[in-house]
Amino acid sequence: MSPGTKNTDQSFFNRISEDVWAAVISGILITAALFIAFAWPSFRFPAAVYQWTSPRELMDKVLTPANLLFPLLAGVVFALLSSIAVFFLKGRIRRYLAGFLFIYLLAVISLILAGNKNASYYGVEYVVFALLTGLLISNLFTLPAWIKEAARSEFFIKTGLVILGTSILFTDVVKAGLPGLLQALAVVAVVWFFAIWLSRKLNVDDEFAVILASAVSICGVSAAIVASGAIGGDKRKLSYVTTLVLLVAIPMMILQPWIIRNFGIPELVGGAWLGGTLDTTASVTAASQLVGPVATKAGVIVKFSQNVLIGFAAFFISAWWIIKKKQTQNSESGPRLKIIWERFPKFVIGFMAASLIFSFAVPEQTTKQISGVLNGLRTLWFALAFVSIGLEARFSDLVKMERGRPALAFIGAQVFNLVWTLLLAYLLFGGILFAPPDIK
Repeated sequence: MSPGTKNTDQSFFNRISEDVWAAVISGILITAALFIAFAWPSFRFPAAVYQWTSPRELMDKVLTPANLLFPLLAGVVFALLSSIAVFFLKGRIRRYLAGFLFIYLLAVISLILAGNKNASYYGVEYVVFALLTGLLISNLFTLPAWIKEAARSEFFIKTGLVILGTSILFTDVVKAGLPGLLQALAVVAVVWFFAIWLSRKLNVDDEFAVILASAVSICGVSAAIVASGAIGGDKRKLSYVTTLVLLVAIPMMILQPWIIRNFGIPELVGGAWLGGTLDTTASVTAASQLVGPVATKAGVIVKFSQNVLIGFAAFFISAWWIIKKKQTQNSESGPRLKIIWERFPKFVIGFMAASLIFSFAVPEQTTKQISGVLNGLRTLWFALAFVSIGLEARFSDLVKMERGRPALAFIGAQVFNLVWTLLLAYLLFGGILFAPPDIK
């Protein structure tokens, strides 16, 4: 190979964005799982158990070499694949690998802490432990450069989000029928524009407004990252919003199931309410399990219905932002598709492709065979991301940035979201406008 060819190849890889690397890495992991499933249909994929009830069970069941084999192997694969991406993204590999090992260890510890029966009972999932661990470290100590190099929350969550697409099956969304689709559309559209309006009333800048509105109305951290990518948002503002999302989610996960149980809200309606307001499928599952099995199924299906809208939301936000900027600049020409494409977060295409492939091309038996390992891989990526979010955030920023106005806008929009979504859940799932869907 000539020197000229080598330089051309390297420049090609250096032009690949973080979004594309996230899609490539997740694509490799998904393809490997599919290949093994098709080649060896009887193969049982390894999985780790994190649930424990006593110190003895923790030692004998969770902290055993056999049980920790899966996160160990996954960590090696993650480190290898992500370091390739970091190299071409012009990161410092030695620093990154050292920091990655540290963050990955914290991520696994968060999963183990969340596996305790008391944490599970109250719906305190690994997201909370991962975020708080990162926040404590970042706010009590000065982070060394090697940790900062590895705290790539956007990259980690983008990779996990593409894998999440394998579990967003259109057949599941159809189970909720018209009520589920209408609730998803009404929640996303009305809450998004309300959050934008409230942000402007509180003099929050437009970048902040778009990111926090997307987080409140669609699906939390993932939607915030999609929105930030679509408008080229400030990373500090994104970190601010993602921290808010996770901190506000903690009391919601505890209070909402309590309200459902103590105020006589029907289980189906309660599940739809949880699915439309809590920000992650994991948090919906954890909270709705405190209500009942019907609430759990309804909540997850409604959340899936909202997650499906990520791709459409990314296109809408890209186009809306370009139109707004052109109007601000007194330009009469409409948005060009090329500019929208440049703004569009490319990893969302991976998410949509994974969802379509697993919905219509992969046999149901194969999906069941590999769902466990893919969910395990996705959870590890997300745990990495939430530890990194904590490491990138500081409590003082919640007050200092724009004098805390974005936090007030976020909380106000979330309160509106809770009320509006509960009303919709009653209308659509309570037998008022439609016959309740048969979710058993």
